Amino acid sequence: MPAAASRAGAIPDDVTSRRLRLTSLSSAGRKRRWTAHVGGGALGGHMASSVGLALCGHALVVRGGSRLLATSTSSSDDDSLFIYDCSAAEKKSQEHKGEDGQPVDQGSDTVLASTFSKSGSYFVLTDDSKRLILFRTNPWQCLSVRTVVRRCTALTFTASEEKILVADKSGDVYSFSVLEPHGGGRLELGHLSMLLDVAVSPDDRFVLTADRDEKIRVSWAAAPHSIESFCLGHTEFVSRIFVVPNHPELLLSSSGDRTLRLWEYRSGRELHCCPLTSLQDPTEPWSDKRFAVSRITYWSQEDCVALSCDGLPVVYIFQLDAAQRQLVPRQLLTFQHRVWDAAFEEGNGLWVLQDCREDPLVLYRPVGGQWQSVPESAELKRVCAHVRVNWAMLEGCAGVDSGFSSLYKATCDNMTSYLKKKEERLQQQLKKRRQAPPSGPNGPTKKMRAGESAQGCSS
Repeated sequence: MPAAASRAGAIPDDVTSRRLRLTSLSSAGRKRRWTAHVGGGALGGHMASSVGLALCGHALVVRGGSRLLATSTSSSDDDSLFIYDCSAAEKKSQEHKGEDGQPVDQGSDTVLASTFSKSGSYFVLTDDSKRLILFRTNPWQCLSVRTVVRRCTALTFTASEEKILVADKSGDVYSFSVLEPHGGGRLELGHLSMLLDVAVSPDDRFVLTADRDEKIRVSWAAAPHSIESFCLGHTEFVSRIFVVPNHPELLLSSSGDRTLRLWEYRSGRELHCCPLTSLQDPTEPWSDKRFAVSRITYWSQEDCVALSCDGLPVVYIFQLDAAQRQLVPRQLLTFQHRVWDAAFEEGNGLWVLQDCREDPLVLYRPVGGQWQSVPESAELKRVCAHVRVNWAMLEGCAGVDSGFSSLYKATCDNMTSYLKKKEERLQQQLKKRRQAPPSGPNGPTKKMRAGESAQGCSS
C-alpha cells in the first residue's frame, strides 16, 4: 500500500528549502553571509545538453543541435543510417505569449533530452520547441510528434514501456502514452522547484525525481501524492539519478556538490558518498573548476559505473560493491578534448563522445583490470566515419555548457567588501596625517587661507 500522507508530512517541504537563508558572521550583526537558493523554472535555463550519446543493444544514437543520427554497432547489421532533423518536424500553431502578453521565444528546435526504452524498441526525444517526438527503432520510424506544456529537462520510459514520463523546468512530471502515440499528456506530480531528472523503479512502483533544491523524492507511481521517502544529503542541485537495474533497491545520484552518492532509496538512507574532487589530479588546469555530473551510465555485466562531467575532459570509473553497499573508485580516464557524453554497450565496452572531429568517438574495454582504448575496432571506425560526415550537427555545440552553472546557489559574502572599505578608510586617514603640516611649539600651526597675509606685532 502507498505510504500514508502523514508520513510525507514529517519531511521538510519544498517551501522550507526555497526560503532565503542568512547566517550571521558577526555578533554585532554588521557582517553577514547571505545564501540565496530560489527554485523554479523562472530562473536560469534548462540544464539538458544539446549533445548526447545513447546506446541500447546494438543501436547507437548521436544527437547534436536539432538533429539525431542513428546507426548500429554490429557488423552483422545493415550499415544504414537514420537521420532526423527536428527543424523539419510538425509544428502546431499556438499562441506563445508570456505573462506580459508579449510573444516569447518559440525555440530553435534544439534537442534537450532523449532516451531509449528498456528493450530498445522505442526512442523518444524532446526539443526546445516544446515537442515530444516518439520513434520506433526496428526499423527506425517517427510515430508521433506531440506538444508539451513547458520545455523539458529530462524524460524516461516506464519499465513496462507503456508510458513516457517527462519532467519540466517548472517542477511538473507529465505522462504520455506509448500505446496511444498521439494521446495528450497527463499531469502526474509536481514540485515547487525545477526538476533536473526523473527515473522509475524496475517494477514501476516508484517514481523518483531530482530537483534544483538538493532533494530526491520517491513517490508511489499509483498515487504520486503519497511520498515514500526523501533522499537528503546533497548540498547543491541534484543533477542526475539512476536506479541500478540489477540491484533495484539501490539508487545512484550526482550533484553540483561534486559527489557521487549511493542510496537505499525506499528508506531514504545514504549508504556511501564519494567526493569526486578527491580523485582529481590537483595539477590539472580544470581541477579547481566547479562542475556537475552530466551522465551516470552503468554496465550490469561488471557492476561498473561511469560518469561524464559537464565540460571536463575526463570520465570517472567506479565499481559498485552491492554486498558492502559502497562505491570503489577504479580509474580516471583523461582525454585531450572535452567529453560530451558516455554510455556503456553491454558486452562491448564504454563509448565516449568527445569534441574532436578526427576522433569523435572513443571505445574503451577492460584489459587486465584497466580500461584501455581500442582504436582499431572495426565498429568504432565505421561509426566514427558516419559522425565525421555529419559533423556539422555537432560543430555549433563546441564550448556550449549544459547550463548547470546557472543552478548553483548564489552566495554573497559582504565580509570581503566590509574589510576592503575598512582598509580604504585607514589608508585615507594615514594619508591625511602625512599631508598635515608639522606642529609648532605652541601646538598645530593654523592653516592660513588663500590671500591672507601674516600680521606683524606693533612696537
